[in-house]
Amino acid sequence: MGKVAVAFAAAAVLVSCSVAAVMVGRRIKSRAKWRAVVEILKELEEACDTPVGRLRQVVDAMAVEMHAGLASEGGSKLKMLLTFVHHLPNGTEKGTYYALHLGGTYFRILRVHLGGERSYLDVQDVERHPIPSHLMDSTSEVLFNFLAFSMERFIEKEGKESNSQGVKRELAFTFSFPVKHSSISSGVLIKWTKGFEISEMVGKDVAECLQGAMNRRGLDIHVAALVNDTVGALSLGYYHDPDTVVAVVFGTGSNACYLERTDAIIKSQGLLTTSGSMVVNMEWGNFWSSHLPRTSYDIDLDAESSNPNDMGFEKMIAGLYLGDIVRRVIRHMSQVSDIFGPTSSMLSEPYVLRTNSVSAMHEDDTPELQQVARILKDLGVSDVPLKVRKLVVKICDVVTRRAGRLAAAGIAGILKKVGRDGSGGITSGRSRSEMRMQKRTVVAVEGGLYMNYTMFREYMEEALVEILGEEVSQYVVVKAMEDGSSIGSALLVASLQS
Repeated sequence: MGKVAVAFAAAAVLVSCSVAAVMVGRRIKSRAKWRAVVEILKELEEACDTPVGRLRQVVDAMAVEMHAGLASEGGSKLKMLLTFVHHLPNGTEKGTYYALHLGGTYFRILRVHLGGERSYLDVQDVERHPIPSHLMDSTSEVLFNFLAFSMERFIEKEGKESNSQGVKRELAFTFSFPVKHSSISSGVLIKWTKGFEISEMVGKDVAECLQGAMNRRGLDIHVAALVNDTVGALSLGYYHDPDTVVAVVFGTGSNACYLERTDAIIKSQGLLTTSGSMVVNMEWGNFWSSHLPRTSYDIDLDAESSNPNDMGFEKMIAGLYLGDIVRRVIRHMSQVSDIFGPTSSMLSEPYVLRTNSVSAMHEDDTPELQQVARILKDLGVSDVPLKVRKLVVKICDVVTRRAGRLAAAGIAGILKKVGRDGSGGITSGRSRSEMRMQKRTVVAVEGGLYMNYTMFREYMEEALVEILGEEVSQYVVVKAMEDGSSIGSALLVASLQS
């Protein structure tokens, strides 16, 4: 072999070795980057872990905070607000009634007709519209004028044949925000949640504001009740099944209410009701305990929110926030690795990833996870391999599993407080035999997160059985209440008339 040939051969070997070295180096770097994101996922899983022992600690903390909130004003993170609802609809109600529901994402208007029997409940003309974003930080006058205008349009569609024509209409205003009631039909706004920021509205009587807007439009409508959405869901649940004692909403936000003995409401001694009980609005979104599994993503979300150091429990379990927690995890991974390609600026936009998209990715059953790919593309993340899409699904699973299991612990905490968890609760005055008797208990649940996100619902119900145990959980029934808050509020107004 000539010298030239030897030189060429040596050069070829050298090039081959160099190429091989580059390829090996790239593989090593790629593996290192993948290990980095896997480590982030592992840390997330550990931080979000909710073993049943931890959940039972949350249960105990919830029950104790409930007791403290009933004992004195400001004695607990839970406001434990009186609703002045001490009679729930029982099926004997008759007539036509209306409900206007202002929630966190949508407002609804509907009409119900009742025939005096539980089997005769006719829900008519349900309208559901997204809340225009500009209203959320406008003024109270602008907001309530809009609601009155929407109500006017709804009534105009009834037509001349409506049996309500020429009759004063009785309306329930379902208001999904914390209110301090002075009666069932009046109460002042304590604070906004769910992204609303109309500061001059705080301290004003909510029902009075709506009634004034109705009067200005010349509408013959009486705002007969101001009802929290959870109380509406409880009313519908009780209407269908008198064993209903708890109602929970999992939607944009989250809250719960339950039926409490009046003698247990220590902060309102002397409060008398003919039924001996009253519905208490917990405002449980503000619950907090050191046993809650908080991550760095939760801390950052809270710090950057419009209400820092507030609504800590809600920020872990409600629909407004789950998508943003997932977004924060993906953004962190994209900052330490290029597996998502060039970092998308959209991943830095708060709340750009909605929880309905998280649900769609989590429950994507297509072979190549096309839904995940589509949603990531909408976030400016394109052409990621299948294993990265699977990683995203896993992030959704970890965040949603924690939410569902903590939601179950919250429900179990209420059951413990009222002695329906098999332990007898923390209330006094019960005999041992009463504590041992397990009653059938229905929990009414409403809200888009629960109704539309199958995995959240399954994780919640699975954890409730784990916490309570097989024997007790067979006495606890979770029932979905579609549009329960709106329909139930109208039923509550009907019960006031009967």
